[in-house]
Amino acid sequence: MVTRCLRGVNGLMLIVCAFTTMFPLLNVLATSFSGSTAILSGEVFLWPVDWTTTAFANLFKDGQLMNAMKNSAVITVAGTIMQMTATTLAAYSLSKNRLKGRQLFLLLILFTMMFGGGLIPMFLLLKNLHILNTFWAIWLPGLISTYNLFVMKSSFEALPGELEESATIDGANDFNIFVRIVIPLSKPVLAAISLFYAVGLWNVYAPALYFITSSAKMPLTVKLYQMIQLPDTNLLDSSDLSFVPPEGMKAAAIIITVLPILCLYPFLQKYFVKGVLLGSIKG
Repeated sequence: MVTRCLRGVNGLMLIVCAFTTMFPLLNVLATSFSGSTAILSGEVFLWPVDWTTTAFANLFKDGQLMNAMKNSAVITVAGTIMQMTATTLAAYSLSKNRLKGRQLFLLLILFTMMFGGGLIPMFLLLKNLHILNTFWAIWLPGLISTYNLFVMKSSFEALPGELEESATIDGANDFNIFVRIVIPLSKPVLAAISLFYAVGLWNVYAPALYFITSSAKMPLTVKLYQMIQLPDTNLLDSSDLSFVPPEGMKAAAIIITVLPILCLYPFLQKYFVKGVLLGSIKG
């Protein structure tokens, strides 16, 4: 009897938590497809009222948003590949005790988690490297996340050492061991870290705002901000805004930004928890 009551309370709490988590997203989704009168009068709750796609039509009208989505896709895909390549190679090297200077490298990397150079030194560095107003200004400063590096390093250290010893006896070098043994056995943590990097790059805002000045190279987040908050910049004709209140435009922008990640997450969900846990056991 007590067990049933506990299960019932637990199930009720989970339902409440699920609804609390889903309510904002459902409300935003309903708002993005609702008419102006319903939005202004506060009639929208969890279902669209006076169904319309005017908000999305206004955002996509001049084609600039499609270009911004293409930029974000390039930044996300190429950036994730580069970040994962650099992170996996660095983590695998640092997971080996035979690496000379390993402790010094770990201390220097750990130092970057607590201290940073600041925005102005970063701007001057990128300027001297002649990569301002390019995607490299977004990719290079965040090429390796220290947290993700340590998680992946711990995951590699948790793999049985006998596997690599057997491969070494068979004549495999470090590169072959890394590609044929370590990578296939580390799919969960690789998927989890890839998702971390992809979400961060897709939602990148501040670096793009600071280091990219060309409107044609703006990612989705910055372009949406300009279209919603700064309609007088000719990014969106002000006459179009009269059809949809700002709340509707913001809701549509949120849906456009969140939808790709929501579509990607279910394919990586089975690896997510397992990957993070594997990388957190040792430290």
